[in-house]
Amino acid sequence: KDPPKIRKSPSVCGESGCVEEKSASTRTTPTFRVDTQRPDKTGARPRHPPHLHRRLVPTPPSLTMPTYNFKQMAPVPSANDLVDIVLTRTQRRTPTVVHPGYKISRIRSFYMRKIKFTQQTISERLTAMLSDFPRLSDIHPFYSDLCNTLYDRDHYKLALGQINTAKQLVDAVARDMVRMVKYGDSLYRCKCLKRAALGRMCTILKRQKASLSYLEEVRKHMSRLPALDPNTRTLLMCGLPNVGKSSFMNKITRANVDVQPYAFTTKSLFVGHTDYKYLRWQVIDTPGILDHSLEERNTIEMQAITALAHLTCSVLYFMDISEQCGYTIEQQCSLFRSIQPLFANKQLVVVINKIDAQQWETLDAEHRTMIEKLVEESGPNTSMLKMSNATEEGVSAVKNHACEKLLASRVDSRVSSNKVDSVMNRLQVVYPQARDGVTREAYIPESVKLEREAGKAKTKKSRVGYAPTVNDSDSEAEDDALPIESDDEAMDGNVVTPSQPSKKTARDLMWENGGPGVWAPDYREQYDLADPEWRFDAIPQILDGKNVADFVDPDIDEKLRLLEEEEEKLQEEWDAAAMSREDDDDLNETERAAVDEIRHRIKAKKEFRERPGGRNRPALPRAIRGRQKDVHDKDAKLNADAIGRRMEKVGVDASAMLERGRKRERDSARGRRRGDVEMDDAEDRRGGDEDAEMEDGNVRSRSKGAVKRARKEKKESAKREASLARSHSRPRDPSAAGLRDSEMVKDAAKVERKGQRKWFGGSGEGDQRKAVHLVKWMNTGKKRNGTHYCR
Repeated sequence: KDPPKIRKSPSVCGESGCVEEKSASTRTTPTFRVDTQRPDKTGARPRHPPHLHRRLVPTPPSLTMPTYNFKQMAPVPSANDLVDIVLTRTQRRTPTVVHPGYKISRIRSFYMRKIKFTQQTISERLTAMLSDFPRLSDIHPFYSDLCNTLYDRDHYKLALGQINTAKQLVDAVARDMVRMVKYGDSLYRCKCLKRAALGRMCTILKRQKASLSYLEEVRKHMSRLPALDPNTRTLLMCGLPNVGKSSFMNKITRANVDVQPYAFTTKSLFVGHTDYKYLRWQVIDTPGILDHSLEERNTIEMQAITALAHLTCSVLYFMDISEQCGYTIEQQCSLFRSIQPLFANKQLVVVINKIDAQQWETLDAEHRTMIEKLVEESGPNTSMLKMSNATEEGVSAVKNHACEKLLASRVDSRVSSNKVDSVMNRLQVVYPQARDGVTREAYIPESVKLEREAGKAKTKKSRVGYAPTVNDSDSEAEDDALPIESDDEAMDGNVVTPSQPSKKTARDLMWENGGPGVWAPDYREQYDLADPEWRFDAIPQILDGKNVADFVDPDIDEKLRLLEEEEEKLQEEWDAAAMSREDDDDLNETERAAVDEIRHRIKAKKEFRERPGGRNRPALPRAIRGRQKDVHDKDAKLNADAIGRRMEKVGVDASAMLERGRKRERDSARGRRRGDVEMDDAEDRRGGDEDAEMEDGNVRSRSKGAVKRARKEKKESAKREASLARSHSRPRDPSAAGLRDSEMVKDAAKVERKGQRKWFGGSGEGDQRKAVHLVKWMNTGKKRNGTHYCR
């Protein structure tokens, strides 16, 4: 990426036109101790509280420790975002109301505060940004050269120098404008100076757009760098691409590096960790290196070169003797010689890989001689091992050998340093010297001699439950069968002989009764009671202050046995009576089978009706219950012909009823109004032919007005009845609803009202809700018309 364009200012720095700030996350951080009792000039201790006299005293530089934590670097905002952050904070943290009636000194201080606060905010932001980024001259040379390889040291310094220059320019602008506001003679002039100051500061920040974006990209990439410790025990793998470095790392560590059958699968440094001799080891997988000059190597290869140059480690140089990587053995040896200066003062292991595809013994003598000569020329710190990642042959040997070589070299380096001399001067080894020529034999106490003469057996510990070892002899195995002395007897000095019996120990009992976790000792034997016979008595169970055993009949077992015998006798009598009843039955085998089938069906139907979830199906509405499902079904319940046949069977003439039904169907098909049809139905319900004749007679005897009013009233009453019929369900018989009588109907209605009581007055799904769309805190405050982008 091209470096940001900046102007070099001699007033900023004497070298490279830039200034670097020391990083708080990557610099050498000294530790401090607190001195709370600092004497005054007279030598006396202060009488004030200790917190008023605390001071930080830095510890000696030898106790400092460099840390590298690039993941905690704060994000770098863009130029527009930074301007927005600064102006928003200024508006929120400073007063915003000023009137022309204020004194001129108060007006000046109001606008001076605005300018100073904006300058402090910008300075804090830029200072934190500069302190987060590491100073390349203070960090480890490995990270310094790695940053130079990845980001270009000059571009990096120029970007940080430009940010530092912007901070100084903002401070200068604020200082000049505050001096001018001090002499402002009106509100308008002070306000114009404030606007000019804030505008110049924002312009300076906007000109840093390229530098800020570049530093943000650098920060993102640095946060993704591996957490690598340059000073710990390290195994570093290098070689040509696709020779098996990543596969070896996946074998010995928990890392998961991508492995593919093509070159440059690994494009950056990968770090894994492994354990050897209870120590944590760092394993680094580097990208492949090609055999050409240093100037022609790209960024991917230079990462491996940087790691080889700066890390104190054990180097594993991989060679593919099968040449499946695409490079010949001559090319691999040539690369080894070209980077051999980087192996100076390092433990080197030449790893002959892929011996499963090409055995070392079957390799050409010329190639074998070339590799062996290469190893000999490298010096005494170089060794050669053979392995295969596919079969895992020799993988552990390579790892162990490399770790051992590095451990030995680290110990040698420490011994050869000056620190060892200072430690050895404080050590003194004393060797005992003979004071005379007297020979002093071993002293054996008399008690031991007496025991040996008596032939008493030597005290042995129990070996029950322990696996036999190679050091056990046959005599010891035989002795294990003998009773073993207890700890108390051993303390008392009573040595157990084979002729003396001994009680079994808890360990013996444990293994005889199932082993650990199965057998548990009976601790009641250790109870200390007034009478030792009470130890194994049953502990009484107390319920409500009374002993349960007092209410247990001592003859309960005998009574239970008598009841069981009586129950068995009754069962035998009932079975005998059932056999006699079956013999008296007049049914034959076929009829008896039919009866059993009927009973089985009735039982299955009852179980199906009472099964759980059996009533989850929706009930059929009354409006369509019994309606025919097929127009061609002549035996449907609501079919007109079927209704006529059923009514004729009981002796009822249904011709008028069927005719009225056909008339309703014809009227509905013609599209008549529902009110007219229902009015005709009401007339049909009110009377038949006789009523019509009587009505005609009455009409003839009345005047035209009376007839007109009667017809109108008749029409309105029919409409009212039709409306009531639509709005109310017809009353049903209690038995139709599954109830016994009217009293049960009232009880059911009462239960229904009681269940719906909790819903009265509550909101439901059908209730309308009006939410508050205009929230107060979102629509009030210090805003004005126009754009609010830069405020």
